[in-house]
Amino acid sequence: MTDFETRLSATADDIADTLSSLLPRIETDGVRCAEARLLEAMRYGAEGGKRLRAFMAVETARMFGIERYNALRVGAAIECIHAYSLVHDDLPCMDDDDLRRGRPTTHRKFDEATAVLAGDALQTMAFTILADPATHENPFIRCELVAALARASGPRGMVGGQMIDIEAEKTSEPLSLAETSRLQRMKTGALIEVSCTMGAILGHASSTNRRALEYYARDFGLCFQICDDLLDATGTEEMVGKAVAKDADAGKATFVDLLGLDGAKERAAMLTEQAKAHLSPLGERADTLRALADHALYRQK
Repeated sequence: MTDFETRLSATADDIADTLSSLLPRIETDGVRCAEARLLEAMRYGAEGGKRLRAFMAVETARMFGIERYNALRVGAAIECIHAYSLVHDDLPCMDDDDLRRGRPTTHRKFDEATAVLAGDALQTMAFTILADPATHENPFIRCELVAALARASGPRGMVGGQMIDIEAEKTSEPLSLAETSRLQRMKTGALIEVSCTMGAILGHASSTNRRALEYYARDFGLCFQICDDLLDATGTEEMVGKAVAKDADAGKATFVDLLGLDGAKERAAMLTEQAKAHLSPLGERADTLRALADHALYRQK
C-alpha cells in the first residue's frame, strides 16, 4: 500500500467509526418499533464507499493544523449529505436502481417510504453535526460550515443539478458539452468543492489558499465525473458495484458520448494536471490532494 492508500483507508475507517458514534441508536428490548427501523435504514444508507469527500475535508483541515476529531465530524456531515443523495437518487421516481456499492439499494432493502425518510433524516443529521459545539468551539465557524454545506447541496448545487438531469431526460435534444459540464459541476462537483472549502473554513485559510483549493476541487470534480462516465461505459457491474450503461440507455448525454472514449480520457488527464497545478500556493502540504487527483484519474483502469 502507498502512503496515500494508507491515508485513504484509515480515514474511511475513522469516518465509519465517527458516523457510527453520531447516528442515533434506539434499544427496543426486542420490540421492533418504527423509529428503530428508520435508524437502521439510515445506518444502512450511510455504510460503505471510499469516503472521498470526507477524505478531502479531513486532509484539507490537516494542512491547516486542525485536530483530526473536529475534521472527522465535518467529514461525517458531508458523508450524511452524500448518503442521503444516493438513497434518494436510487428511488424508482429518480434513477430506479436496485444495486448500490454491490448490495441492494436502501429502498430495496427496506421499502420506498422508509428510504425517503432515511434520506431526509440523514440530510438533517448533517446540519445537526455541524451546529454542535463539539465540531468547533467558535459559533461563527459553525455557522459558516452550515451555510457552505447548505449552498452546495441545495438548488444552486447538488439538488439543482439533479433537477437539470431529470429535465434533460424529457427532451429529444441531448445536452451540449457546456450544458453537461454545468450539470455535473452542480450535481457532483458542488459537494466535492465544498469538501475542500469546509476544511479551509475550519483552518481559517487565507483567501489565496482558499481559492487554490476551490479551483483544485472544481477541476477534480469534473475529472471525477468524466472517469465515472468512463467506468460506466467500459466497466462491469461487479467492478463498479452498481448497474452500468444506464445513462446511455436512458438517452442521457455523458462525457463519453460527447467526447468519445479517447477524448474523455484526454480531458480527464488535462483536468487532473490542471487541478494539481492550482495547489502550488500550498506547497508540499497539498501532496495528498495531488495524489487523490491521480487516484481519481486512474481508478477506471
